[in-house]
Amino acid sequence: MTPQRILVLGASGYIGQHLIPRLAEQGHAITAAARRIEWLEEQNWPNVDCRYVDVYRPETLNAALWQIDTVYYLIHGMGDGDDFIEKERQAAENLRNALRDSSVKQVIFLGALQPAGASSPHLVARKLTGEILRQGGIPVTELRASIVVGPGSAAFEIMRDMVYNLPILTPPRWVRSKSSPVALENLLTYLTELLQHPAQENRIFDVAGPEYISYQTMFERFITISGKKRWLIPVPLPTRFISVWFISMITSVPSSIANALIQGLNHDLPADGKALQALIPQPLQTFDEAVKETLRHEDEVIDSADWGYDPEARARWRPGYGFYPKQAGCVLETQASNEALWHVVQQLGGKEGYFYANILWQIRARMDDMVGNGIVYGRPQRETLEVGDLVDGWKVITMKPLRQLALMFGMKAPGLGRLTFSIKDLGNRRQLDVRAWWHPAGFSGLLYWFIMMPAHLFIFRGMAKRIARLAEEHDHKHP
Repeated sequence: MTPQRILVLGASGYIGQHLIPRLAEQGHAITAAARRIEWLEEQNWPNVDCRYVDVYRPETLNAALWQIDTVYYLIHGMGDGDDFIEKERQAAENLRNALRDSSVKQVIFLGALQPAGASSPHLVARKLTGEILRQGGIPVTELRASIVVGPGSAAFEIMRDMVYNLPILTPPRWVRSKSSPVALENLLTYLTELLQHPAQENRIFDVAGPEYISYQTMFERFITISGKKRWLIPVPLPTRFISVWFISMITSVPSSIANALIQGLNHDLPADGKALQALIPQPLQTFDEAVKETLRHEDEVIDSADWGYDPEARARWRPGYGFYPKQAGCVLETQASNEALWHVVQQLGGKEGYFYANILWQIRARMDDMVGNGIVYGRPQRETLEVGDLVDGWKVITMKPLRQLALMFGMKAPGLGRLTFSIKDLGNRRQLDVRAWWHPAGFSGLLYWFIMMPAHLFIFRGMAKRIARLAEEHDHKHP
């Protein structure tokens, strides 16, 4: 295959982060583009250039398209709130306009299968995006898929969380709808091998697995594979009666994404994958095979830069933990310098304790003592922290000087958590983010998170304000 210059838009998303290493292995010159530039750089992908691109800011798109042959468009707006249809329209129009003045030869867009008749906002947005991209005068290959079975796939993770978190599953009538689930491995093969079959004109391919089955069948098979004993009792309720609150209580998938996806499950999504399979022949995994493969790889979420590749974090991970973390925190801006903020956050557990509501931190620690967790209290005597240091049972897992300190939660609780202090330089001011991240262990882990939520919001706001104030005082003392 002739190496190409490839731009991957949405590189930090679920498909993008799996696709990029494969493209790089084939010898292509890859530009991985997303708003989460620091996260991209932390992946340390060999021979991959990471670039900040915001599809809502056309000037960043124009620069990124310079000397690019192929663009993979893997962006969706489901996490952008209720107006994601308009968001997707705006993003697609910005790319379409930028393509007209570029040297790009083709665009590969991952869309969604379309039902007959009425559709959900999520599916409407996917269809609209494809239509807009095809107005750019450059050949667009659109792959339309339904549920992707792989670690981190939002649709799959919702199903997994429901099975692991609920003793009795009472999904509404959308479980009768049918689709053709495709394994992540098969989808990635289609996406990469399309480069050997460049588009001469616009084309649309359905992506289909080897089975056309109902969501109820998927649930039943997943229950069997997981070894869980669950009752599956569909109830005749329309999908619209599923509230965002209920979704957030049963899955760790971000509520905005989960809600948009579930609205789309109301429809049968038949797929005719013969044309794509004829172009790119490959063995297709059944739903059962894809689920088993996914469960074998789900713990890789914890073997990542977010957790400092800490072996203890991986050892503590258990099947059934939420793939996506819940999060709560506080973000504020301050005139304090990066150096002062970094100095202050490293004093955690010292004279200032946890900077705010120390009595609540002490009560939580005593509760841990009562269940015999054996936490060793204290912190290093020095003013600075290092990876591996313990602060009252918290373990330092990441140190990015002047940018981020991350600690792993060491107390007993149903799940795995970490606490991060992040500093971002905005030029004439700094942004401080104090945040907890929590991978819940089943329903008890979700319940624990929501019980602690009021305290989290109260404490982290106070912590951020106190850290900023101490940093500003430090700047005054050490100009």
